[in-house]
Amino acid sequence: MTTSKKNTDPESGFLSVLSAPARRALENNGITTLQQLSAYSEVEILRFHGMGPGSIPKLRVALQTGGLAFKS
Repeated sequence: MTTSKKNTDPESGFLSVLSAPARRALENNGITTLQQLSAYSEVEILRFHGMGPGSIPKLRVALQTGGLAFKS
């Protein structure tokens, strides 16, 4: 099994650790990569319909693993 699309493939990327509503919230706002996610603050992400506070720690870890962080 290859993971060449690890940032965008819901089967293996950062989106795969989220609940379906949280994943759709990001996708519906055009966020499918960690680079795109890092352009937003935690507060902005929480404003998306379907995104809950339990997803933020998972997203924070994914960003840190990729050498990124939420916008300040």
